[in-house]
Amino acid sequence: MNYKLQSWLTSRLGNMLLCKKIATVFAILAAALYAINIPISKLLLEHVGATMMAGFLYLGAGIGMLIYCLINKTLSKGKQKELLTKKELPYTIAMVILDILAPILLMCGISRTSSANVSLLNNFEIVATSLIALIIFHEVISKKLWFAIGLVTVASIILSFEGNGAFTFNEGSLLVLGAFTCWGFENNCTKMLSNKSSEEIVIIKGIFSGLGSLIIALLLGESIPAIKWVLMVSVLGFVAYGLSINFYIMAQKDLGAAKTSAYYSIAPFLGVAFSMLFLGERPALQFYVALF
Repeated sequence: MNYKLQSWLTSRLGNMLLCKKIATVFAILAAALYAINIPISKLLLEHVGATMMAGFLYLGAGIGMLIYCLINKTLSKGKQKELLTKKELPYTIAMVILDILAPILLMCGISRTSSANVSLLNNFEIVATSLIALIIFHEVISKKLWFAIGLVTVASIILSFEGNGAFTFNEGSLLVLGAFTCWGFENNCTKMLSNKSSEEIVIIKGIFSGLGSLIIALLLGESIPAIKWVLMVSVLGFVAYGLSINFYIMAQKDLGAAKTSAYYSIAPFLGVAFSMLFLGERPALQFYVALF
């Protein structure tokens, strides 16, 4: 009996470790797919307004994932994933609202402060996600993970620091902090849904958040771009947002919000690497210091 119990526990532990390793791969893959967005968006922003771009990126993610699910359902007869229910409705609504509110706050903040300041404050998202996970959602965060989050935050600050005067605390800074706090809450709301179908979550998040961003873009006076740019942005949205968010949610299921956010924070470094590859940019010494 003891031998059977020991064998079962060993098997169970092995499966848990394997799931965490796979989840880690998902988190890093999510960061890599999102990082592709950085250099390509720089090129597309010459033809598409910033808020309009956000709208079509989200819509591309939602509609693209919907098409993917329909094709997958037609071709395969695999096990159906558990769908969202009324029980998850509050987290679902909060996720969509926060994904609409955060970009608004970010755009308002950008208009009132420098881009260097925004880049530095961007590092607050991982801290916000972790603190919210600990205080509100009672997620267990080890000392080792806090140390890792600290290192990631310092490295990100080094990466985005642009010299003297790069950081100034003003009204714009408060709005930017508000945006990343919203995304911190949104990450934790998504974690509460991570046991459900990740594809369905991406579809809901993409379509409703995308429509919200498009309405805001039109209210701001941005014009709808030519169809070829809409298609390009939408395809980028499916890859860099749809597939990325899908893998992110799959990682959260076994890693939790804080640890997934820590792994995902390699995205800026991968973004610089992709910029080197696609745009021919050459990073300064601070990139290698931060990477180390």
